[in-house]
Amino acid sequence: MAKIGFIGLGIMGSPMAINLVRAGHTVTGWNRSPEKAEPLVAAGGTAAATIADAVRDADVVITMVPASPQVEAVAYGPDGILENARPGALLIDHSSITPQTSVDLAERARDHGVRVLDAPVSGGEAGAVEGVLSIMVGGDKADFDAALPVLEAMGKTIVLCGPHGSGQTVKAANQLIVAVNLQGCAEAITFLEKSGVDLKAALEVLNGGLAGSAVLTRKMENFLLHEYRPGFKVDLHHKDMGIVTDAARNVGAVLPVGAVAAQQIAAARAQGWGDLDHSVLLKAVERLSGDASA
Repeated sequence: MAKIGFIGLGIMGSPMAINLVRAGHTVTGWNRSPEKAEPLVAAGGTAAATIADAVRDADVVITMVPASPQVEAVAYGPDGILENARPGALLIDHSSITPQTSVDLAERARDHGVRVLDAPVSGGEAGAVEGVLSIMVGGDKADFDAALPVLEAMGKTIVLCGPHGSGQTVKAANQLIVAVNLQGCAEAITFLEKSGVDLKAALEVLNGGLAGSAVLTRKMENFLLHEYRPGFKVDLHHKDMGIVTDAARNVGAVLPVGAVAAQQIAAARAQGWGDLDHSVLLKAVERLSGDASA
């Protein structure tokens, strides 16, 4: 069992850290808002007052923060991870950031004797709670093999995708697929609503055929109830679509449908829905279709 310093105890990070405790690991957590550590402490973990305190004696350091600037903020500087982790420690970054940020982090960590894996996740809050996340990993195979007992406490599908940055590239593709799928679901549901059919029955049969998806399964209750409590916030998906767009431009990939989905997510954010679940794209399409009550 590993001694783990866990940085970032938000919607995803908190249940992930708790699952590590339940698997028998010793977990010390830190979050910018200290009260976010309370569920971890209740589960048997420990709260740290600083990042340095969380990582100083850790075998494994895990980060789960919103974006590249936050990863750089917790990793670098005199109070950050690299200056305070012990040589030989393994840093696993579960944040969704740019591939280049992951490559840069691995290079700088090497100077401190710290090994790094970029390991973004997919599955949303429900997948984090249930411990069935998909984890796409970039880095060295030896480090991946060493990390598996830790990753298996949080995820079900865990795959080494290539060298540093590869996990982030695959996560960008994941977010592209999810965005397009959400937009397709939103349009189909609006069509069904305006046609007057039984929406619950329609979604049930659709989800049993080729149109079925993990997105529809996970978000069906949101769609049926028109409730958008955040499992994955619009703000975060907007950030991820920026990563997709930039990375695709760099490699010369054209994403016409992805561009539309990215703009729909940007429009939802502009409506003030950034803190809502990304399934709120349904509300956006309903408004475009003339439903003033949406």
